[in-house]
Amino acid sequence: MEHAAILPNASFYLGPQGEPPLSHTGFICLAIIMAIFTGPAIVLNATVIIVTLMHKQLRQPLNYALVNMAVADLGTAMTGGVLSVVNNAQGYFSLGRTGCVMEGFAVSLCGITSLCTVALIAVERMFVICKPLGLITFQKHHAVAGIAFSWLWSFIWNVPPLFGWGRYELEGVGTSCAPDWHNRDPKNVSYIVAYFAVCFAVPFAIILLSYGKLMWTLHQVTKMACVEGGAVAKGETKVAFMVILMVLTFLISWLPYAGLAMLVVYDPDVEIDPLVGTVPVYLAKSSTVYNPLIYIYLNKQFRKYAVPFLLCGRQDWVEDEASEAATMVDSAMPKVSPA
Repeated sequence: MEHAAILPNASFYLGPQGEPPLSHTGFICLAIIMAIFTGPAIVLNATVIIVTLMHKQLRQPLNYALVNMAVADLGTAMTGGVLSVVNNAQGYFSLGRTGCVMEGFAVSLCGITSLCTVALIAVERMFVICKPLGLITFQKHHAVAGIAFSWLWSFIWNVPPLFGWGRYELEGVGTSCAPDWHNRDPKNVSYIVAYFAVCFAVPFAIILLSYGKLMWTLHQVTKMACVEGGAVAKGETKVAFMVILMVLTFLISWLPYAGLAMLVVYDPDVEIDPLVGTVPVYLAKSSTVYNPLIYIYLNKQFRKYAVPFLLCGRQDWVEDEASEAATMVDSAMPKVSPA
């Protein structure tokens, strides 16, 4: 078959008789599912970037990380998402070995940058609210340094496969590429272990520690404050809900992918059905939709400009924000909501 010779190990994605892992209908279904994620991801993230360029009010340091996440997620959607739709529609990976390496690197670079930016947002919020270094104002150079570090960290850990430590290879049903967590070569195994330790475990630990510190600080403020109507307690509850939502969506998006990769590393003989191996890949890419919805479109400031843009200028969606109770994060970070 033509697609069996595209990559050296492409036969891995064929059955015992050399048949594809899915029927044509199955591939079409995957293309549709990926399109459902990819289309909204492109629209939502592109809107964030456009409205930020249009409105000076959004171009402030505390919003830089949010825009950076939109850029990274847009990159993931435009490379991994669009190509997955096209390749699934065809039923095989059609870009050859060079295309596989390029796609794997681009998707991984943008994906890990987005993941690191989620951790960066948690750290920024913790520093602004908890002030662990005293009364230091969060300024533009702090925001730019954080963004530069997220891209540099991602680049450092995604470039080694281009030079022999690890490699990019077909994954799942063979219609997209990523770091190869199937190969048992010691160099490849060591790369995968290091990769998921520093690109998943470390960001997740940072997120938990930062939001844990933030929640503790808000709880202490709530105990000391006496606000008529319980606005402080209501604010703490709202922030707690947002933190739980952020952590859960992070785990839903990334834990299955990291867990499956570590399972294969721990037990090389485990049998993973190609379709089962594809589900974590799609969950990870689905974060390109969750991220803008949770971090940006639940942010009052961005919503004020982004929703009218999406609705072509209509204003009848506007809510009476004056009736909403102010949260502790709103009071500590003027003009930036906890979302």
